[in-house]
Amino acid sequence: MRKYRLASWLAVVCLIAVLAAGCGTKPEPAAASGIELNVSAALGLKEALLDIQKEYEGKNPNITLVYNLAAAGVLQAQIERGVPADIFISAARKQMDDLQKKGRIADATRRDLVGNKLVLVIHKDSDLGLTSFRDLTDEKVVRYGLGTPETMPAGQYGIEVLKYLGIWDKVKGKAVLAKDIRQIIAYVETKNVDAGIVFSTVAALSDKVRVVAAAPPGSHRPIVFPGAVLKDAKHPREAEAFLNYLSGPEAARIFQKYGFSVISR
Repeated sequence: MRKYRLASWLAVVCLIAVLAAGCGTKPEPAAASGIELNVSAALGLKEALLDIQKEYEGKNPNITLVYNLAAAGVLQAQIERGVPADIFISAARKQMDDLQKKGRIADATRRDLVGNKLVLVIHKDSDLGLTSFRDLTDEKVVRYGLGTPETMPAGQYGIEVLKYLGIWDKVKGKAVLAKDIRQIIAYVETKNVDAGIVFSTVAALSDKVRVVAAAPPGSHRPIVFPGAVLKDAKHPREAEAFLNYLSGPEAARIFQKYGFSVISR
């Protein structure tokens, strides 16, 4: 009987302790909600997108933009392999067209964002006297930088220009292929090549190179940077909202700051 009373007393003490503690462990407060948007974008947009990120995240504190910046063809291959992305922004329509044909983008969200120009650059101290793309045929030009055409739109546009001018066969052996457009600028800056074919917006970022020629009108397809939400986007609604922002006046101001032309809608 004494053992029974002791057990009962211990049970009451335990019950009182549990009740005092709030009937168990208090639930932790819910973590603040936040959404990460994965944006795979052409490397040439880097500076503009970083500025846009500051403004957009400031106005949308629940959104964090995570950029994956590389050559458009590299990004396309990553998406096809299943690398997560909510938005794809290409430096040419071809890569977007390829993904669209394969059913990888949400067709209704696709839109052209900005345009660009193709230029020939040399080191600011160069004394070669280059003034046009045709000068690449001159024997004093030993090598020039060109984007790898399989993955880089700037390289594809560059070859179109050289073929339009009828000099591709004469100069293709001088081409030093680069993995991305920043590498071409680096080659020119360090004088590892005599010239480079790049987007005007990227050329403007370097104080060690100068533009000597722009691609002749009609010598290549229009340079357009299209964007779209991917079909398997983790956050499709938020992704489309950001894409709409990129198409709006606030983003347009930043794109123009870096030399992009805004496409009328």
